[in-house]
Amino acid sequence: MVLDNGAFHKAQKLEIPDNIKLLFLPPYAPELNPAEKMWARLKRSFTNKLFKSLNEISLFIDHAAKKINRDIVISTCAYKYVFFDPIWNEL
Repeated sequence: MVLDNGAFHKAQKLEIPDNIKLLFLPPYAPELNPAEKMWARLKRSFTNKLFKSLNEISLFIDHAAKKINRDIVISTCAYKYVFFDPIWNEL
């Protein structure tokens, strides 16, 4: 399982099953985190727009997020190294 370096992923009471290995992303490497890539894509859709209220922003983001589908996620987050790099086979 690939994780960012959030403290909650390293809780001392966290029990990891034997069939799970944790691979932590390097610190300060948001370009490797798929969630960051999706957020960047979403942010581009509302850059340079003027909203009159927080509710308008919420509705706009909700609408933009609902347009995201499987193909968009794959095209945004998939990299050859994720599927073909030998590191993933060694874990």
